[in-house]
Amino acid sequence: MDLLPIAVCDFWTMPGEGQLLDNGTVETEHVTCQVKVAPPAELSSNDPNVLRGALFREHDERRRADCLATMNAEVVQLALDLLVREPDLEGFFAGLTKNMVDKTQSHGCSVWLLDEACERCSLWMLYINDQLYTNKNGGLQSLTFPHETFANHLLAYKPGWQQTIEYERADARLPESIRCFQLDVECRGAVVAPLIIGNRTLGWFKLMTRASAYGTGTEWWRRELTEAIARQAALALHFTRLIEQGRREEREKAILEERNRLARDIHDNLAQGFGAILMQLQAAQRDAAAVSPAVAARLETAIDLARTHMVEARRSVGTLRPTVGDGEAISTALKRITDLAQLSTSVPIEIAMDELPRVGDTIEREIVGIAQEALTNAVRHARAQRITVRASAVRSLGVRLSVADDGRGFARDRNSSGFGMTSMQERAERIGASLTIVTAPRSGTEVVLAWEPSSLPTQVHVAV
Repeated sequence: MDLLPIAVCDFWTMPGEGQLLDNGTVETEHVTCQVKVAPPAELSSNDPNVLRGALFREHDERRRADCLATMNAEVVQLALDLLVREPDLEGFFAGLTKNMVDKTQSHGCSVWLLDEACERCSLWMLYINDQLYTNKNGGLQSLTFPHETFANHLLAYKPGWQQTIEYERADARLPESIRCFQLDVECRGAVVAPLIIGNRTLGWFKLMTRASAYGTGTEWWRRELTEAIARQAALALHFTRLIEQGRREEREKAILEERNRLARDIHDNLAQGFGAILMQLQAAQRDAAAVSPAVAARLETAIDLARTHMVEARRSVGTLRPTVGDGEAISTALKRITDLAQLSTSVPIEIAMDELPRVGDTIEREIVGIAQEALTNAVRHARAQRITVRASAVRSLGVRLSVADDGRGFARDRNSSGFGMTSMQERAERIGASLTIVTAPRSGTEVVLAWEPSSLPTQVHVAV
């Protein structure tokens, strides 16, 4: 598809390049256009030069409006064609950047994206010298362009968040390293258009031009084209993210349903089966009036095994099922799982909680799940004399949770981390919380979780 209205360059007419005929027609070297719009005020003038200039301006404005309409229609059609041909987001943007460079004979085209918190900007894709660079193929790391510096500039330059910015090669608004680079590669400048949906900026679309690309008379369509492409790119990016969010929610829903199914199976079969076995063994122990010490010892061992495995089955049910019910406060859920953990151990478990804010069922479920996993690890592996659970509010909006024991601790070896440690890390990542594990051999272990509405991306630390 011919994306650009190259005809703009063919019929771009300035006063003095055409001839005004008697029938009100403007004749230029390339095209003849009948003026059918309302005449400007200058037409009432008796000065031929004023009249001639007014007609040329009207002619130019009409041709420019027609060109913009054609340009926007072709950009929309290009976006639709690319979405059909390249259903994945990276393929779609690759097609856009390649078309921009090829059809405008520009130097390069790049896409810069903001993270979800709008706190970090990074180069996502670049098409230059007939080659596409992305993070997947590792090509972005090989670029000499100081892209991190330019990303920081995009992040800090607030006017560029809502409007298109045109940069000259030695533009004073740009960092010095960017200006020097553009001079070295003979880059005339760039047009940078924000990717905007509603009032939210998702990133930027940047078109770079060589010093000898075009004269100044045709630059208006380059800006318009970049903005038109940016609008389509923002729309595609927004809806792709919505689709991905829906897929994540469906996966989480499927996982939750499977966990509930497993929990029901364990509860209805294993846990109740061990309970029935325990009852029969205890009855046999009561009815066995005279048995040898060896038989009595074996009965006692069987009873202990049945009781232990019944407790483990019930703990598995508690781990698999959502630990925060509808309307249940997080403090209530924490106290409930602490009481359940106390039933399975003789080690005293202390709990201290402030008044905690409600932060939503999804986040509370993950927080309590981390607390339950940390408690399970402490009860089963720490060989502790005391376990402490503390929960407090953070600036009345967030939650800080600590599960500590005075047990044997463990060495700082990430490779030895079990499923429980991985599970806590994954839960923290899902809600964007900070998870810190402080431990050392023979010095106990403390698991600290901190969550706030404006939490930074998850950080997991193992400190000694």
